[in-house]
Amino acid sequence: MQTLWQDLVYGVRILAKNRGFMLIVVLTLALGIGANKALFSVVDGVLLKPLPFRNPDRIIALFEHRLEFERASISYPNFLDWQRENRTFDALAAFRPDDFSLTGAGQAEKVHADMVSAEFFSILGVRLAAGREFSHDEDRQGAGPVAVITSGFWKRKFGSAPDIVGSRVALDGTDYTIVGVLPANFHLSM
Repeated sequence: MQTLWQDLVYGVRILAKNRGFMLIVVLTLALGIGANKALFSVVDGVLLKPLPFRNPDRIIALFEHRLEFERASISYPNFLDWQRENRTFDALAAFRPDDFSLTGAGQAEKVHADMVSAEFFSILGVRLAAGREFSHDEDRQGAGPVAVITSGFWKRKFGSAPDIVGSRVALDGTDYTIVGVLPANFHLSM
């Protein structure tokens, strides 16, 4: 232990005499530590932390591979066939991101939304902050369009109005009835 202490004191004296070298050493260590932290943060977030949903080890995403798209969404009729013929998975749900023009709730704006099928939130184990999930009857062709909105959107556009369920918004000119509000901690990123 005494030898280690003497070596450290000697090293500090040498570095103090060569300030330029010491600056390069300190910068190299700082960059190395910073790069290591950034890399570990990515690995931790992508590989080590489980998805923030119920039973994350039992959730998979399926895509079609097409010449023009590496990860193409599945057509809804194909999804319905897969759902009807499913003997492997506990449940299947579909989602597809899209952009809409929102009107009927203050100033018109472009909004990003995910179109999802009826079992989507129950598969992920998401409990809505208000209202209810989509029903299977609303998942059929010809059913009235309904929407579940995010908590942030509810606060920003509707001032967290307690009577939001049953209100309407227009997306691309189609009126949607709001049936639920997602919890504030729900974030979908695929």
